[in-house]
Amino acid sequence: MGEFNISKISFLGPKGTFTHEAAKLIGDDLISYCNIPAVFESVSNNETEYGVVPIENSIEGPVGITLDSLAHKFNLKIYKELIIPINQNLIVNPGCSMDDIEDVYSHSQAIAQCQEFISQNNIQPHYAVSTARAAKNIIGDKSKAAIGNSMAAELYNLKVLKANIQDTNNNATRFVVISKKDHNPTGNDKTSIIFSIYEDRPGELYNILGIFQKNNINLTKIESRPSKKGLGKYLFFIDFKGHINDELIQDIISEIDNNTYFLKVLGSYPEYNNI
Repeated sequence: MGEFNISKISFLGPKGTFTHEAAKLIGDDLISYCNIPAVFESVSNNETEYGVVPIENSIEGPVGITLDSLAHKFNLKIYKELIIPINQNLIVNPGCSMDDIEDVYSHSQAIAQCQEFISQNNIQPHYAVSTARAAKNIIGDKSKAAIGNSMAAELYNLKVLKANIQDTNNNATRFVVISKKDHNPTGNDKTSIIFSIYEDRPGELYNILGIFQKNNINLTKIESRPSKKGLGKYLFFIDFKGHINDELIQDIISEIDNNTYFLKVLGSYPEYNNI
């Protein structure tokens, strides 16, 4: 765990969620917060040194509130990224069988990821604020099940009746560790930026992307998001190979800055490798 060993780490709770699972990969001194802005606040106010929040899912797409918090509300850095497979399980009370289940509870994203299983088994879905809360709420009622990870089942003395019930097996979520500080270069890094373009310059986005192409820098992600300043006005999130300390990356950032209305560097950090 290295630098995280003695650090307080906040995460989007409650305990037993997939974010909790991700946070446990980097440390043990974990503090649960009820929403994503609260995690950002905890780091900004020095209550914790790091925070762990989801930023995108391979099926459901980007987590808008995380992107908005990075863009507008907090001056924090992406310090690290974590990617974990999302294996959804049907969680029930001990002694419960499929014949007992009438209702299933989970977070809206988990429900969306398991539509085929829910439909095939004729179970009525219901939304909960989190997968862990859903597990807690079914305790003692054999007619109710929850969808979540095995950690939630263990936490509330429940059992996994059916494992890996998600509609697709390539489901993964990317989490980011946020901090006030930058990560040192490792030789295998990514940089994330956000920018907005001048609206009266045709082809401006094409020109910005061309800066990366002419410098032979690989883009790993591009995402647009409403700027909240009117219809048709967007912010662009880009991830690309390299570290902000690299001279070439600094030159690229400077050129982008000279040709955009707004630019913010969100951080340079090690590219995740789970091997």
